[in-house]
Amino acid sequence: MAGRGPTAVAEPTLSPAGDAPTTCLPGVGPAVAEKLAARGLSTLQDLWLHLPLRYEDRTQIVAMRALVPGQTAQVEGRVEAVERGFRYRPMLRVAIGDESRATLTLRFFHFNGAQAAQFLPGRRIRCYGEARPGAHGLEMVHPSYRFLAESDDGALRDSLDPVYPAVEGIGPQTLTKIIGEALRRLPPAPSLELLPAALRATLDLPSLREALLVAHRPPPDTDIALFAAGRHPSLQRLALEEMLAHHLSLRRQRIALRAHGATPIKARGELSQRLLGNLPYTLTGAQQRVFKEVVVDMQRPEPMLRLVQGDVGSGKTVVAALAALRAVEAGRQVALMAPTELLAEQHLNNFRTWLEPLGVRIVWLAGKVTGKARAAVLADIASGAAPVVIGTHALMQEGVAFADLALAIVDEQHRFGVHQRLALRDKGRDGRKVPHQLVMTATPIPRTLAMSAYADLDVSVIDEMPPGRTPVTTVAISGDRRGEVVERIRAACAEGRQVYWVCTLIDESEEIEAQSAQSTFDALAAALPQLRLGLLHGRMKPADKQSVMARFKAGELQLLVATTVIEVGVDVPNASLMVIENAERLGLAQLHQLRGRVGRGAQASSCVLMFKAPLSQMARERLDVMRRTTDGFVIAEKDLELRGPGELLGTRQTGLAGFRIADLVRDAHLLPAVHRAAEVLLAEAPDLADRIVARWVGSAARFAGA
Repeated sequence: MAGRGPTAVAEPTLSPAGDAPTTCLPGVGPAVAEKLAARGLSTLQDLWLHLPLRYEDRTQIVAMRALVPGQTAQVEGRVEAVERGFRYRPMLRVAIGDESRATLTLRFFHFNGAQAAQFLPGRRIRCYGEARPGAHGLEMVHPSYRFLAESDDGALRDSLDPVYPAVEGIGPQTLTKIIGEALRRLPPAPSLELLPAALRATLDLPSLREALLVAHRPPPDTDIALFAAGRHPSLQRLALEEMLAHHLSLRRQRIALRAHGATPIKARGELSQRLLGNLPYTLTGAQQRVFKEVVVDMQRPEPMLRLVQGDVGSGKTVVAALAALRAVEAGRQVALMAPTELLAEQHLNNFRTWLEPLGVRIVWLAGKVTGKARAAVLADIASGAAPVVIGTHALMQEGVAFADLALAIVDEQHRFGVHQRLALRDKGRDGRKVPHQLVMTATPIPRTLAMSAYADLDVSVIDEMPPGRTPVTTVAISGDRRGEVVERIRAACAEGRQVYWVCTLIDESEEIEAQSAQSTFDALAAALPQLRLGLLHGRMKPADKQSVMARFKAGELQLLVATTVIEVGVDVPNASLMVIENAERLGLAQLHQLRGRVGRGAQASSCVLMFKAPLSQMARERLDVMRRTTDGFVIAEKDLELRGPGELLGTRQTGLAGFRIADLVRDAHLLPAVHRAAEVLLAEAPDLADRIVARWVGSAARFAGA
């Protein structure tokens, strides 16, 4: 496998049959091969794993009299009448009948003269399509069809017909034929099989060869409902191996990274103890437990690879600051990287408040830092004069060189591309050693997802909220009741409290019916002239954003109208009312993050989810979940169920949004078996593990452990 420096893992050899290029197939020349390759189909193995989206049943003929509306079926009969019309647009109607003495109408809107001329009364025809109610009984619109010669015995298919995901420039029938040719070259089961026989036997799963043949060409008696639900044994067999491949790639990267080693950080902890003494509160039991786990990791000679997850406001940042102080006390450097300037600035403010009184210097590096200021910061980082560096992805750019980076802290890891995380890690590479890594996320990751997505990390959970936080009461109301919400804001501010009003867009858009922050600000300023309002959105200059945030935090502003940029970053204990407009547009994770901005003080807090009717079924379920619970992990499980892992983790998280067959929600029950199999393979058959990874993940595997 191609790689970066000493972390590269050798590319295992695929079986000769699977590794053969698609050009070995009849009908696949350079032009067709190029179109297949653009879809990621370069080898026979790629074609074997390109599974159908659905199936069509042409294994039987259904009598026309037995057809029911909505049924997709195959019928056979003779052309009885043909009618072409041009009243509003060209239309071809063909009446066909069969021995059940029923008539079915075929309707075409896109056709040519030669096609229409083929429909001669008395000709035998076989059609496949969906029966729908029409003006003259049941009809099929644009069915697939073929004419039968009188001598044709009309033999039926012996398996269901696959319908494959489209490949641009290649027709569906051609693609089906190409994949059929690839399947003819499937080697015997023993040479194709990579899963240990004991594992297959335990789960009662078929061989890979059998699973692939059934998945591509299901026999007529196949339970298609089981296939559609993804629970057929053949699909489960394929899903298991795919999940195992992704898990192995992460575990293998973890092993490779650990092999580099890291310099143990063995500080006495005096700085962290001083910070604890300066804090106006005591750490929760969960914070203390997680900090101890981090300290133990950092004292080891291999790099810490730990994910700290916890709900909004659970206190992850202070744990990161305490870890940073251990590295600083040992005379080493720390880098903290956040995905947005707003979040990075919030970390900067917190770290300065906590660390500067202890004599620890902190520098800031973001895209906006330019010229002489940037040169000075880079010089301090390179010389070691800057023990703590906080910034955005600018930390990973060329020209940023650390003197002695011992700890890399990444916040909201899933928002970064894998290459970016590799780049930060490499900033601290010193010969055979790499920095310790601490990853934080305020997005609660369901256990099933964490087991798959973060198999390369040890996971710590801060599952206890600091005392004094009050539960947030959540209500969902229609946007038609906007006036009531405005009055509620007036009453809250009269009691000395502060309010957020969150909009989903900055500017008006004809395509998306959502109130913009600017127009909402203007409307609320007119409706509430006695209040002091502020406006915050992502297009403002950093200094202006900081000014607005500072004024709101200081209580100078009573109502802050903002876009979702305040999802992370602002901590105002006096804010006790959150209004989210067009809440139906946001996912559960984002709604939960926004709601976490209130309820940070001792007073009762509320969140109003304003929606535009009518609601889709998914939007209704999301708002119901938000009303019922404030538990981030319950919400994350529901979000995973509704939207899938790609939304929760970000589509750039290697392999997760890219599962071809497996579904982490549907197939979560396979995870224990996946983990057991991975342990056995890594210990007893690492070459087999490499081949499984190569089959399903390929060269992307080297990035999976970033």
